[in-house]
Amino acid sequence: MNHHIASKDQRDAIMPAADRFPWAGLLTLAMAVFIGVLTETIPAGLLPQISAGLGISEALAGQLITLYALGSLLAAIPLTAATRGWGRRRLLLLCIIGFLVFNSVTALSSSYVLTLAARFLAGVAAGVLWGMAAGFARRIVPDALKGRAMAVAMVGTPLALALGVPAGTALGGMIGWRAVLGIMSLLTVVLIPLVFLKLPNLPGQPAGSRVPLAQVFVMPGVRPVLAVVLGWVLAHNILYTYIAPYAAKLGLSQRVDVVLLIFGITSVIGIWITGMWIDRMKRQLVLISIGGFVLSSIMLGLGSTHAVVIYAAVGLWGITFGGAATLLQTAVAEAAGENADVAQSMLVTVWNLAIGGGGLIGAVLLETLGVSSFPWALALLLLLAWIIAWRAKAYGFPRSNR
Repeated sequence: MNHHIASKDQRDAIMPAADRFPWAGLLTLAMAVFIGVLTETIPAGLLPQISAGLGISEALAGQLITLYALGSLLAAIPLTAATRGWGRRRLLLLCIIGFLVFNSVTALSSSYVLTLAARFLAGVAAGVLWGMAAGFARRIVPDALKGRAMAVAMVGTPLALALGVPAGTALGGMIGWRAVLGIMSLLTVVLIPLVFLKLPNLPGQPAGSRVPLAQVFVMPGVRPVLAVVLGWVLAHNILYTYIAPYAAKLGLSQRVDVVLLIFGITSVIGIWITGMWIDRMKRQLVLISIGGFVLSSIMLGLGSTHAVVIYAAVGLWGITFGGAATLLQTAVAEAAGENADVAQSMLVTVWNLAIGGGGLIGAVLLETLGVSSFPWALALLLLLAWIIAWRAKAYGFPRSNR
């Protein structure tokens, strides 16, 4: 009981007025997330320049993305668990300095092996960032605003995908890929003082209240949320990873940028809708979002000869997936309570597995059944995720927001 009183006092110190919303701090977190996502995805738009610059094939250049994801995957759980007791601001600064150092090394390196090592370590920094960012956002607001705080902090993800990657790709064509990474390092330099000025120095988790990893995993609600993450994100990544060959098959090979722009804009709308409603109807939003993605998949499967139907389906996909990270991170944080950061690191691991799995399953489908199989594979995965979410009435995605 005393612990709850103390934590409430800490919150009140951070937020003197109940209606005060710490926009500056949450947007600082959003900028850290933006840089993390951009660091991961920007090589996808610059593969030809990177392969030419390092004298390697595009397939080898593609491993810069693989190594980053591998770093996140391997680091998220063990490093989040190991740093549970650290002050949150100090840990966030370490992650951001990691991005600064490893992006700078990537920008300057002429060695493929050194570049891969820098990318792996940048992924490690990201794995820790993903494990802590959601918990940080939730701890600096009152209970009634936790979902909205998460939505603001996570807005960096769709903004990086919708605006950052296309802008970085265009800039890369003009000033070169190394300069783009240099600009990202400069953004990180701007972010460091903002973290000091705008975010409170929250304490880590006291040693006495830390629960073993296995115990967090079996907490009621944690596993259903992770299962939904796997199905939902796997379906998304099968389509997102192979959007270029898929668009080409539909006769839109010159319109991939339009398709991605529609997805990016609608995903920002999706996260805005989520931020407005998550604190009142999280369960309904999850079920409506996954159901909407099922409908989008069916539209892609049946309407593949009509460009208007395809664009509408992509728009629906964007709106329903935009809030996915916020909804799922909120659900796992509420299921795990004080052990939210460890549960988040498990979510990050499953999310990265789904990214890798989307690439692998998509490749197998592409080679065996062709891209026309994608919508039906998506619909099957999403229906399974919807059933799991619907059944998790008591924990995971409870009927009443606790």
